[in-house]
Parts: sequence; structure tokens; C-alpha cells
Amino acid sequence: MNRISRWAAALLLLAGCASVGGDVPQGTPESVGLSSEKLHQVDGVIEDMVAKKRLAGAIVMVAKDGVIAFTGVYGKMDLEADKPMQADAIFRIYSMTKAIATAGALILVEEGKLKLDAAVGDVVPELKALRVATAEGIRPASRQPTIQDLMVHDSGYLYGDGRHTGKAYQQAKPLEAPSLDEMAKRLAEVPLAFDPGTDWNYGISIDVLGLAIQRASGMPLDRFLEERIFKPLDMHDSGFIVPADKVGRFAANYQRSDGGLKVLDVPATSRYLKPPGLVSGGGGMVSTIRDYMRFLLMIDAGGTLNGVRILRPESVRLMTTDQLPREAFPIYFGKEKRHGTGFGLGFSVRTADTDWDPAGRVGEYGWGGAASTHYWVSPKDHLVVVTMEQTMPYSFDVEFAVKGRIYDAIQKR
Repeated sequence: MNRISRWAAALLLLAGCASVGGDVPQGTPESVGLSSEKLHQVDGVIEDMVAKKRLAGAIVMVAKDGVIAFTGVYGKMDLEADKPMQADAIFRIYSMTKAIATAGALILVEEGKLKLDAAVGDVVPELKALRVATAEGIRPASRQPTIQDLMVHDSGYLYGDGRHTGKAYQQAKPLEAPSLDEMAKRLAEVPLAFDPGTDWNYGISIDVLGLAIQRASGMPLDRFLEERIFKPLDMHDSGFIVPADKVGRFAANYQRSDGGLKVLDVPATSRYLKPPGLVSGGGGMVSTIRDYMRFLLMIDAGGTLNGVRILRPESVRLMTTDQLPREAFPIYFGKEKRHGTGFGLGFSVRTADTDWDPAGRVGEYGWGGAASTHYWVSPKDHLVVVTMEQTMPYSFDVEFAVKGRIYDAIQKR
């Protein structure tokens, strides 16, 4: 299938997938001021990565001014089964779950059921008096982490792989708990890595936020997100389980190495086929590119999609503008400092032009997932881009390869 016909087929398939709810408009790149010729440079880039076995397959979707203007579908969704990638493939989105969970918490903030400045322990009593681990030993925290601290990752919670908390974390194994309630009991034994508000570190904050959502709403986290976000936005392929009748659309997950790709998770036997015990707001979801684009278009439009309001504009502003305390700036992973990048309530936010991600633009917000799924939004361009693949460990290859080309395709704002 040639590139033009493949693109047209993807659009037709996506239109069929979106028929249940209000449809997101679809058009040509030129209809929204984009260049078809420049956007189709993405085809060669991704096809080259597939040929070199850097990834099995991928989808790239671009929307501008609320219109889906480009969808590229590449490679295979399952190499072992020789299954071509399809536009409605279901992906493990891992940490792309975080922004959705944060949006869910902000719904409760708007309703007065949660407060951004409330101490976490006021909502989850098991975490009432948290301590901090230092080189000199354990001491009381200078203050308790708040709900907002969880959202921006300056709470002091890690994933257990650093500083002076690692041993306690490995003993407690909070993310291996059979439920969110049990997770809280285990976390009560794990000290924070630093005083809240003084540093940024990626960790289990959004899993704790998921429990706060559960406690404040009186509903299981997965059901709350289903009722308040997925159903209203017609995200009908998003959730924490792949139903039996959708397994045929579930992509395989791969590990990349110098020797090529090794399958990590086979769709037919995946753990995602059964309901999880611990519903992870930090990384437990599956979704499609079509569904996640709908979520981001809602954010880009100030909290609404097709007349359905999910969030108020002021909540969206908190999500999409830097809220990180100066002491905690910039965000980083190990020795990799992402200069010019802060964090809003749920998204990373570009605050300055720097050598890190040189194609990025000031004001851009986004994030990704462990299997190399990624998205970014440029508010001043009303440009939303989502890329989906299933390749571990996480790689910026696709994002960095296509970002400049997609920005170059903008002919008018």
C-alpha cells in the first residue's frame, strides 16, 4: 500500500472508530495550514526505523486547530504473528496514565472534594506523619506533602531506586500491593527522599494521587475515571484491562537491543487481560491513539470537547503551565537534566529554549510512557501530536526524529 492510500485508509478506519460519540473533525493538512509534503517526511523516518529494527511499528497522529490532519500507520503491531499495525491498535501507555489521573483529581478539586493545598495525610490517613531519610538518619519532614506536590512530583516519593529510601522501599514493595489501600499501609513505612517542595523526582506520587481520588470520590479509581473522563470523551478503548473481544487489536510489547527486538509481552497471554489488583494511576492504563488524542484535544480546547466540559479553563491552565517551585527546577532523570523544562499539574512544560530537545518550543507541554509512547502539545500553534509504539526501554528516537519536521510543516498559525 502506498503512503497516500495508507493514510486515507487510516483516516477511514479512525472515522469508523469515532462514530459512537461526537466526532473529532478530520481534514487535509492544508485545510489547517500544514504542508502535506513536509508531514509525509515522517513516513520515511519511521519506515527507516522499522527497517533497522529500532521498533516493530508505530502510529503518528497530528492535529491542528482541533482537526486531525495527519495519521501515519507503520510496520507491525505483532512481529511474531506477522500482523500489520492498525490505526485502532491498543497500546500499553504506562506513564501517559498520569495526566489522565491528574485530570481526574482536578475534577474533584473543582467540586470541592479535594484541595490542592491539603496535606496528603488529610485524605489518606495512613500517610499522616511522613518522615524524611537523610545521610544522617530519619527525621520529621519540614512539612507534609500536599495534593499539588503529588501532581508535580516534588512530594519526596521516589520509585525506590535512589537516595536513602531504597532499602525501605524494596522491603515494603508498595506497587506490588494487592490494592491501593494496602499500598498506603506499606508506604507508611517508607520515608520520603527529601522535604516536599525542595526537589523534583519521578516516583509513585500519582499512584498515591489515585488513592486520594478513590478516597475523595468514594469510587474505585478505575470506575471514577471511566465515569468522569472516558465515557464523556468517548474514549471507549481506554482503561486498565484489555477485554477479550479486543485482544486482536492489542499490540505486542518489545525490548530493543543492539541485536534487534525481543518480545516482552505477548497479547494473548498478557497480564492486561485480567483486572489488576492495584489500579495504577501512575502507569496502569491501555489506550488507542484515537482515544488519547481526544483527551489532549479536550485539554487544548480549555477543558471541553464537542460541547462536553471535563475541566474548567483555570484547571487546564494549572496543568499546562509550570507550577514547579524554583528550588525543584529543572526536572531530571539521573544525570540527565532537562534544562528549560518544569512541570505543571500533570504535564512537563517547556519554559525556555535550550540544547535539550532543541526542536521543542517554549510553552510546549507533554509526557510519555515506558514503552516509548509520547505526546506533545504546542498551545500557541494549537498543535497536538501523539506517537504510539511498544518499545522498551523508553526512547526519544521517534519524538526527536519527527518533532522538527512536524513543526516545519506549519505554514500558518
